[in-house]
Amino acid sequence: MTMTEPDPITTVLSGPSTEAMVSKDIIRRGLIVAPLLIAVCGFIWGLNGAYSSAYGVAIVLLNFALAAAIVATTARISLGLMMGAVLFGYLVRLGLIFLAVLLVKDAGWISLPALGATIIVTHLGLLVWEMKYVALSLAHPGLKPARP
Repeated sequence: MTMTEPDPITTVLSGPSTEAMVSKDIIRRGLIVAPLLIAVCGFIWGLNGAYSSAYGVAIVLLNFALAAAIVATTARISLGLMMGAVLFGYLVRLGLIFLAVLLVKDAGWISLPALGATIIVTHLGLLVWEMKYVALSLAHPGLKPARP
């Protein structure tokens, strides 16, 4: 290997995508709590609150899936590309959330307090819940292995 050729070991990640594994687990947990969250918002804000909450949950779960897809795809190409994609992907995903809210803010079925509460509570709640299941170990990157 010459000095001009990049070392493939340090510039590309291979192996199973831990991002996708964690993201799938977050989405699974989100689908578990979605009916409860929708019911609570429906109780507080009525039918429009339930519709808004369902829309908010969909936004959050798509956001997590998109984040994992960006990291998993770019990590196989280059670590530099992955770092840039994570930074600018975050900004793009924030813009997409803003756009998703902006598109429905005047719709008759939307309850902005329910939508806002759902987006905030679902993002933070799922991340905190997932912290219990993520292995912070190089031996088991991603989710902790299941106990026998």
